[in-house]
Amino acid sequence: MAMILPKTIKMVITDFDGIMTDNCMYISDSGDCSRKINFKDVMGIHLLKKNGFDIAIISGEKNHAIELLADKFDIKEVHMQIRKKIDVLKSIVEKYSLTQEEYVYIGDDVNDLESLEFAKYRVTVPHALQKLKDVDGIQITEADGGDGAFREVVECLIG
Repeated sequence: MAMILPKTIKMVITDFDGIMTDNCMYISDSGDCSRKINFKDVMGIHLLKKNGFDIAIISGEKNHAIELLADKFDIKEVHMQIRKKIDVLKSIVEKYSLTQEEYVYIGDDVNDLESLEFAKYRVTVPHALQKLKDVDGIQITEADGGDGAFREVVECLIG
């Protein structure tokens, strides 16, 4: 079923791992960590910015990839190592004077649950925890996280 989001959306507020990544952390023999990011999703960030949307990333982890994307695309709202995401979400909504009609929240794990319940427009991915997929009114992307799920939301918004 195709995703439906209103034209009133001004900001996309998203988790990172599990949404723009495949939810895996790759650890080398030397102990270096890396994540896979799909270029469809990177282009999605570009398209959002090009079309006048604001973007916020709220991540439970500190991630160099987020910093790179934030610099490349001038994403001003980047919050990492956040355990209680709902507090950051509420502060962003207040800072930008967003109504419930003006943002969408994307998340996939337990630390996104309160934010998904708070947002009117909420999206998750197929591999999300069942309790998130059971949130009333949630939309689930066809693509998995790290495989174009973020881009799917973008395409819905920019049509």
